[in-house]
Amino acid sequence: MDSKMLYDIAREFALDAEVTNIATLGQGFINDTYVVTTLGSRYILQRKNHNIFPDVAAMMDNIWRVTTHLKAKVKAAGGDPEREVLTVIPTKEGKLYHRDGENFWAVSLYIEGSVTHDVADTPRLAYMGGCGIGRFQAMLSDFTEPLAEVIKGFHNIRWRFEQWDRALAEDRVGRKASVAEEIAWIESRRERMLAFWALVEQQVLPMRVTHNDTKLSNILFDEHDEVLCVIDLDTVMSSTSLNDFGDAIRSYTNTGAEDDEDLSRVSMNIEIFRHYAEGYLSERGASMTSSEREWLAFSALYITYEQVLRFLMDYIDGDTYYKIAYPTHNLVRARAQHKLLESMEQQYDDMKAIVKSLL
Repeated sequence: MDSKMLYDIAREFALDAEVTNIATLGQGFINDTYVVTTLGSRYILQRKNHNIFPDVAAMMDNIWRVTTHLKAKVKAAGGDPEREVLTVIPTKEGKLYHRDGENFWAVSLYIEGSVTHDVADTPRLAYMGGCGIGRFQAMLSDFTEPLAEVIKGFHNIRWRFEQWDRALAEDRVGRKASVAEEIAWIESRRERMLAFWALVEQQVLPMRVTHNDTKLSNILFDEHDEVLCVIDLDTVMSSTSLNDFGDAIRSYTNTGAEDDEDLSRVSMNIEIFRHYAEGYLSERGASMTSSEREWLAFSALYITYEQVLRFLMDYIDGDTYYKIAYPTHNLVRARAQHKLLESMEQQYDDMKAIVKSLL
C-alpha cells in the first residue's frame, strides 16, 4: 500500500508523537498489519478484513469492552495493564476505528520486549500456553454482558450442519460421489456432536467470553517465556469457554501438519495434552462449573470434528472459503484432521482421566 496513505491513516489516531516510520509486520492472511513508530512509542496498525468481519464497529466494541474489563482486573492485582492486556488506541475523534473508503483501520499499543512462538514444541510451552488462555478466561469469568456475534454461527455445529446439508444437496462441482467415505465420517458422528451443542443451547454449559483463535502464536511471552498477554481479539464473542480449550488442543497436540498427506505422521500427543490441560486448569479450574469440567476433554473432539466438516464441505463446495495450494488441498486437510480426530477418540478415556486427576 502507498506509504503516504499509511502515514495519513496513522495520523488519524491519538498517537503520542509524530510518526517516523511504518513497516509491514507478518504475512497478513486475514488482516494487513504494520508497525508504526513515533518519536515516543510503537503501535500496531491493522486494516481489518471486513469480508471476514462484516461489522467492524461491533467487533471493535467487543474488544474495547473485554480489554477494559481485563485492565481493571490486572490493575487491581498490581500488574501492568499496558503490558498484560491489549491496549486499543482510539482515533483523535474518540472512535475505535478509522474508515477510509471501504477499508477499516484499528490501532493498538505495541508491547515491547514481547516474543511469540508458533509451535508448542516443549512441554513447558504447552503448559504456559494453557496458563495464558486459562488466565484470560478466569479474569473474564465474571464478565456477563452479551457480546456481538462477529462471525455468524462460529463453532455452532447446528449452523454448520445447515451449511453442510445445503452443500451436499447442491453438489455444485460434482464432487460428492467421490467422497462418499468421507461424508460417512461426518454423518456417523452427527448426533453425538449435536447432543454436545444442545448443552450450550440449554445453558447446561454456560455462555462465557471466548477468544476463538487460541493457537500459541496469539499469546505474547516475555524474554523468560512467561505469559504476558493474549492478543488478536478480533474473534472475541460469547459461547462456551470449552471451544477455546478444544481449539488449542487441536492445534497444540497434532504430531503432524494440519494438511499432512502422510497420515502416519498424524496423531494426538497425549503428553502435550496433559501439560496444556495442567496449565489451563491451574488458572481456570476454580471458576469452572461441574458441567464444564465434565465436558472439557470432549471439546477437543468437537472442535476437531467441526474442522473435518468445514474442510470437507469446502472441498465439496468447490473451494470457496479456504485458500488452497492445489486442487485436492481441502480434501487432504479433511483427511488429516479426521486422522487426528480418530487419535483423540482412541485416547479419550485417557484425556478424561487426566482432566479428572488435575481437578
